[in-house]
Amino acid sequence: MVPDLMGWYGSRRGDDAKMRSMPEVWPRWSYADLERLAPEGRRFELYDGEPCEVPSPLPRHQRVAQKIARRLEDYERRAGGLVFMAPIDIVLSNYDVVQPDVVFFASATAVAIDMNAPIRSRPDLAVEVLSSGSAADDRGRKMQLLARFGVPEYWLVDTAEQAIECYVLVAGAYVLELIASEQEAVKSRTLEGLGFPAGEIFGS
Repeated sequence: MVPDLMGWYGSRRGDDAKMRSMPEVWPRWSYADLERLAPEGRRFELYDGEPCEVPSPLPRHQRVAQKIARRLEDYERRAGGLVFMAPIDIVLSNYDVVQPDVVFFASATAVAIDMNAPIRSRPDLAVEVLSSGSAADDRGRKMQLLARFGVPEYWLVDTAEQAIECYVLVAGAYVLELIASEQEAVKSRTLEGLGFPAGEIFGS
């Protein structure tokens, strides 16, 4: 019998020390396990088989993510490709699954996506809007995981500072390319022609 997900691992705010002390006792969870056992209506990510609950976003977070998605939809209409917003699973491996706030797949990558199946291709751009419940992961293990699986560009959106940090993948690790504050323009290094004033996404 497979134990229930929350009983074995707890939520994102669970007993981390206990989890670290007994990793050999707990089996890794696969994406199939998540599909079968995750409680309905709750979001989870997988980090090397460890399921972690993703907290629901606050209104400010969601508004900013929606505005970024709209800028990427404009770019999609001009250049092709596909943009998606969370909740949507990005299955990087059988044991590594994330739900970035916004992802973009360029035309060459998007052709591999089956609209009736989970996404198993890495995006060309992943965007996270920072919040108190997720910032540590967004700057830590999620960032490292996306780099490990070759996501070329990663943006962190800081609503408190009203700035967007743009990272590009160099030799397997992310390097900060630019920080665009409210009065500056965000420009993608990997998606030609993608850019907009950062201030546009921070208004009410």
